[in-house]
Amino acid sequence: MTFSTSNWFVPRTSLNTVRSRWLTILSFLVPVLIWCIVSYTPFIWHPNIQITEPGSVSYFKTGIQVKRDRFDAEVEKARKASVKIPQGVRVNPVYLPAPHEVAIAFYTSFTTEPKRRSEQWLHESLWHSITVIFWGFFLSSIVAVPLGILCGTYATFSKFHEPFIEFFRYLPAPAFGALAVAILGIHDAPKIAIIFIGTFFQQVLIVANTTRKLDLSLIEASLTLGAKRLQLLFKVVVPGILPDLYRDLRILLGWAWTYLIVAELIGTSSGITWFITQQARYKNFDNVFAAILMIGIIGLFSDIVLSKLGRKLFPWDKTTTKGG
Repeated sequence: MTFSTSNWFVPRTSLNTVRSRWLTILSFLVPVLIWCIVSYTPFIWHPNIQITEPGSVSYFKTGIQVKRDRFDAEVEKARKASVKIPQGVRVNPVYLPAPHEVAIAFYTSFTTEPKRRSEQWLHESLWHSITVIFWGFFLSSIVAVPLGILCGTYATFSKFHEPFIEFFRYLPAPAFGALAVAILGIHDAPKIAIIFIGTFFQQVLIVANTTRKLDLSLIEASLTLGAKRLQLLFKVVVPGILPDLYRDLRILLGWAWTYLIVAELIGTSSGITWFITQQARYKNFDNVFAAILMIGIIGLFSDIVLSKLGRKLFPWDKTTTKGG
């Protein structure tokens, strides 16, 4: 097989299966490779020294990390004073654990019981966060999707709703945290409200824009044939935009995850955010990375499942069939 760069850069053209799979693998492999180089190659970075032998330096303790310049200065002092020289190895800071440490933490966080009663298992924290995401996005969607379709179909709805929604979508959802707690209490309700606020206004505008892309000739033909308002909506507009609407909701679900961390800091600490902040407080950064990676894995897995489901539901849609 001959290699041709032109075959890789043809606009709006799909790659063959082999190239597509290799690029998918590389998209994950390259960041991991960079992480490994930074973690396992001392001369690349490794700005700290981990003390293995304190020597004559009183404030050095076995296992602690110090900056290399400070360590070198103490070594030089010990040599000049002819006293025991401290020993150490080059390491990265504790906030950047190596891949194998994160992999171990990824396993042990599911198998090791939490040390403190106030702590939750990682899977318990994840499940709590998933329920908050589900209810926030579900409630947002059941209101925003119909409103967006109406705004995209009828100019009356558009002019009445969209100007205010355009204004409101620029207001940061976390700014309503204190108000949400005051009204809804300190438990999950204000968290759900923040996700609702963060996704609702964007959904209305995106769904309205998707609805406007529907071929106008379909609407004109249905009106010519005597379609009533409800028939126009449920037999022409909604079926016509379903594949694009489904794709929009997949993308907007990712936005809901981005609001999760902020939402879970409101009221009582809970969910995966609580797990991450607790582990960071005790400098268990391997557990922090494991939890962050778990969020990414859940998001990626759910998106793959929804993408495959979309291909089954809308086999006639070319964009969905190609993996959009």
